[in-house]
Amino acid sequence: MDLRSKARTLNGVVSDPHKLPKWNYDGSSTGQAPGEDSEVILYPQAIFKDPFRRGNNILVMCDAYTPAGEPIPTNKRYNAAKIFSHPDVVAEVPWYGIEQEYTLLQKDLKWPIGWPVGGYPGPQGPYYCGAGADKAFGRDVVDSHYKACLYAGINISGINGEVMPGQWEFQVGPSVGISAGDELWVARYILERITEIAGVVVSFDPKPIPGDWNGAGAHTNYSTKSMRNDGGFEVIKKAIGKLQLKHKEHIAAYGEGNERRLTGRHETADINTFSWGVANRGASVRVGRDTEKAGKGYFEDRRPASNMDPYVVTSMIADTTILWKP
Repeated sequence: MDLRSKARTLNGVVSDPHKLPKWNYDGSSTGQAPGEDSEVILYPQAIFKDPFRRGNNILVMCDAYTPAGEPIPTNKRYNAAKIFSHPDVVAEVPWYGIEQEYTLLQKDLKWPIGWPVGGYPGPQGPYYCGAGADKAFGRDVVDSHYKACLYAGINISGINGEVMPGQWEFQVGPSVGISAGDELWVARYILERITEIAGVVVSFDPKPIPGDWNGAGAHTNYSTKSMRNDGGFEVIKKAIGKLQLKHKEHIAAYGEGNERRLTGRHETADINTFSWGVANRGASVRVGRDTEKAGKGYFEDRRPASNMDPYVVTSMIADTTILWKP
């Protein structure tokens, strides 16, 4: 979640990321390279309009490589791009909709905004999708982020207040393949910048407050062409069966500290047990009533934590459900 950025001036407008120059940064200052060979090379991968500088300015999503052209260990985009470029995956046109939950914290206290200093608000119930000064905390920040993402060209599809006060969610998608990861990472970056301006801190911790409070996830909605076509529900059930067989591998890759969130309470399934059901928000995987009724559609993997890497999660779901042969 350690997002970094730097800026440079170009001689003219560029609309193709592969026509942008490669650049570098000091990897010894980020813990990604030794001091005696510190250059890490940035490869431009996706372009968005810059909502802060505006005009012809752009935000560029890059991934990172050694000078020899090898992806560095933290570059999860490289392997994801290989999976998403596989002909079998390309043919299935995988769609993703990611629900990114996060918590806004008071800058100096690291305590949720709207909460009494050193104390707790009233119990959960009135805050989800709530309105009013005693229920919704930080809406100006959230709306600013929404508008900035729309300006940037991110496929942001909505926002809402979450169950725990001070917690919010935005949704990115439907996005196809690798673009889901690009768009979510840039939306996170924009949120970091907006909260920086507002003087609050954004936390992607999956359980920022222990106890009887909801955690924060990144529910990942997914469908393939076969699932969206007639008879798709059978394809969905087979895909869920594959996810069940690889439950441990997925959990291991779905975010740090997820065991604090996936307890079987607060709209989660227990981390050690795979389950699925129609309209069941206490299951590992939920199928919507509309999908069941239509016999085709999508499903929601509710296991990923709010701090998951979207390149890892989206490509892993595609790999398990499309490419893996049990």
